[in-house]
Amino acid sequence: MTLLDISRLGVTFHSASDEPPVRAVDEVSLHLDTGETLAIVGESGSGKTVTALSLLGLNPPPPLCETTGSILLDGTDLRGLDRRSWREVRGNRVAMVFQDPGTALNPLLTIGTQIMDAVRAHERMSRDQARKRAVEALTQARMPEPEKRLTQYVHELSGGMRQRAAIALAIAARPRLLIADEPTTALDAAVQAEIMTMLRSLCDDLGMGLILITHDLGVVAEQADRVAVMYAGRIVESGPTAQVLADPRMPYTQALLAATPRLDAPARTRLASIEGRPPRLSDRPPGCSFAPRCPVRTDGCESVVPPLLTVGENHAAACLFADAPRERPLRLPVTTDEPPKDAEHEGGTPLVEFDATDLRYPVRTGALRRITGHVDAVQQVSLKIEPGRTLALVGESGSGKTSLTKMLLRLETPSGGTVRYDGIDVRRPSASELRRLQREIQVVFQNPYASLDPRMTVREILAEPMRVHGLDTAEPELVRLLQDVGLDAYALDRFPSAFSGGQRQRIAIARALSLQPRLIVCDEAVSALDVSVQAQILNLLADLQAAHGMAYLFITHDLAVVRSVAHRIAVMRQGRIVEEGPADRIYETPSHPYTRELLSMAPGRTAPRLAGAESTAGTDKERSITWPK
Repeated sequence: MTLLDISRLGVTFHSASDEPPVRAVDEVSLHLDTGETLAIVGESGSGKTVTALSLLGLNPPPPLCETTGSILLDGTDLRGLDRRSWREVRGNRVAMVFQDPGTALNPLLTIGTQIMDAVRAHERMSRDQARKRAVEALTQARMPEPEKRLTQYVHELSGGMRQRAAIALAIAARPRLLIADEPTTALDAAVQAEIMTMLRSLCDDLGMGLILITHDLGVVAEQADRVAVMYAGRIVESGPTAQVLADPRMPYTQALLAATPRLDAPARTRLASIEGRPPRLSDRPPGCSFAPRCPVRTDGCESVVPPLLTVGENHAAACLFADAPRERPLRLPVTTDEPPKDAEHEGGTPLVEFDATDLRYPVRTGALRRITGHVDAVQQVSLKIEPGRTLALVGESGSGKTSLTKMLLRLETPSGGTVRYDGIDVRRPSASELRRLQREIQVVFQNPYASLDPRMTVREILAEPMRVHGLDTAEPELVRLLQDVGLDAYALDRFPSAFSGGQRQRIAIARALSLQPRLIVCDEAVSALDVSVQAQILNLLADLQAAHGMAYLFITHDLAVVRSVAHRIAVMRQGRIVEEGPADRIYETPSHPYTRELLSMAPGRTAPRLAGAESTAGTDKERSITWPK
C-alpha cells in the first residue's frame, strides 16, 4: 500500500539581495510503500536533505522559499497544511533522525524528559503513561538498560547510545514515516550494523516507511528495497536496489560505485574519483547537469536535459544513452593508474613506538569526588609505525583508539610503558624535543566543519602555525601548499564557510602539511565525506605520502577505507591489540574471532561483479546483491 507519493516537487530559495534564486529541488517524484525502505543517495548539495525537510514543513516560509508540486502522505496533501496542522504532523505522522544526535538532542534535558515531552505533545496521557512509552521506545531502539537511560543526559551516552536515543525520540509517537539522515556516519561497523538492523525491524514491527539518506552505498546495498540517486536537485536514476547497483545506466551512478572503497580490492588500490565539482544551483548549466564532469558526454548532452527513461521494470535513468542495448551496456571509463610507489623508509627503524603502554583513568564518586577505582583504557599495547608507511587502527567505539593517540600527542600521560617518537620519550621531552614533536606530528580531525576557525581566512589558517615555528609565510609558499592539496590561490582570502566539506578537509590537510611533518594522525578524516570526495582525499593522501615520505596513523571504523590506505592494520578491543599485521593478511586470513566479526559486519561485503552482468543476488530476505566494478 502506498504510504508516500511525491509528485514534481520543486523547492526554490530566494535571497533578500539581488542574487539569483537557487533551485535546490527540481521536479522530484518519489513514492514509498508501507514497510518499505527507500534510500536517497548523492553528493553534498544534491538536494537530499532539502527534499526530506519538505516532508516536515521545515523549509523557510515564503517569500524566502517557494515550494511547488504535491506531497501525499496516506492521501493527505502535506503542502496544504497550516502551521498548527504541521505541528500535529511532525513527530506524530512524520519523524526524522538527524545526522548528529549530539546536536539534535537537548543537552539540558534528560533523555526521558525529551521523549515524554514528545509523546505528550501528540497524545493525552499521564506522566506515568508517558514514562512507560519512553521505556518502550528505548527498548524498541535496542537501548541497553532503558530505564536507567531515562535519567541520563546526552553527554553521559556513547555515540551509539546517542543515536539510539535519537531514534527512540523519533519513534515514540509511532509515526507512519521515519526519515533517517546519515544515521550511521560516525559509528563503527558493529554499532552501524546494529542500528541499521534495528531500523529495518522497526519498519516491519510498526508498519513504518523508512527514507534513508546516506552516502554509504554499502549500507544502501544491504538495507534498502529501492534507491533514488540525486544530482543537482534532480532524480537521475531510481529503481530496485539490486537492479540499480548491479546495472547502473546513469554515468553518475556508475561513478559513485567506482569511487566506493571495496573490501575485496587489493590493499592500497587507487580509487576512481569524480573530477570537478557539482554545478552551482543558481547557475545551472544547460542540458545535463552532470555533463561537465561526465567522461562519456557528447555534444547533445550539453544542450538537452535528459528525461527519466524507463530501462527496466521500475528502473529509470536520466541519460541520453540510458536505454542502450542490454548486450552493450554503457561503461564508465575508470582510471587504472597504479598506486604511487611507497616512499623509502628506514629498514626496521620505527618512527613511533609504543612499548607495553598502559593508560588508566580514575573513577571519582561521592560528593567529595574521591577516586574509588580505575578504568583501563589502554592495556599493554605494543605497536610500531615506520617512516613513510601507514598503520591503520580499527576497533569499535570505546576500544581505546583515541586514548592511544592522545598519549602520542601528549594530551594524556601513560600510566605505564613508554611512547617514543624517533627516539624521543614523549613523556619527558626536553624543550628542543618538545618543539620538534609539535612540528613533526600533525593531526587531521574528523569534522572539517569544526576543525577550522570560522573567523580566520585560509591565509591566516595556514600561516599561523608556520609563523609560530619560524617558517616562511610568503604567498608563494602558501599557494604551493594549496596546490599540493588540489586547491588554487583564490582560496587564500576566503573564509571556511565558502567551501564544501571536501574542500575544507583539503585545507585541514594543507594546514597539517604546512609544518613539513613526518607523521600525520588522521582521526576519522574521511568518514563524513561523500564517496566521490572521499576518493579524492584518499588518493591525495597516497600521493602526498609518496612525494614527502610521511607516515600516517589512520584511525577509522570503515574497513573498506582501511584496505585502500593501510600497509599494516592493528585491531583494538577493550584497550588491547588483538591482532596486528600486513593489510592483505588481515583481510584474507584474519586469525582473531573479533577481526572476523568486524569484517562480517562491514557494509558492502558482498562480492562485486561487472556492471551489466546478470545479478547473482540472493533473496530479498538475505538482502545481498552484486556490485559493479
